[in-house]
Amino acid sequence: MKGLHRLLILFLCVLLVVLSGCISAEVGDARYNNGGVSVDVNSNSPMTDAFIQVTVYQVKDLQQQEYLVLTSPCNLNPGENTVFFPAQLEAGTYKLRIYLIHEGERKTAVIRDIVV
Repeated sequence: MKGLHRLLILFLCVLLVVLSGCISAEVGDARYNNGGVSVDVNSNSPMTDAFIQVTVYQVKDLQQQEYLVLTSPCNLNPGENTVFFPAQLEAGTYKLRIYLIHEGERKTAVIRDIVV
């Protein structure tokens, strides 16, 4: 009976590890081009009615200050997607905090650095 309990506990631990690693979407590179910010998103499954929020911080003189907040509704297809946010940025260094929100829940959040 002890062996069965150990096996069951081991199985549950492995199951928790496998399920905790499931991410439905991940944010890739971000870049400034053509008068806006482009964000790559890789999705494992379709996500309709999702939102991406990008908070842009300008980094200047060893300080960062909130510069702009960009939001966009999006429908993500399985595989690689690119979401474009029109925005005029001055030359300089920026830190982007990118959030993917689906069904009222934050699915992923990352920080990316760009230079314009």
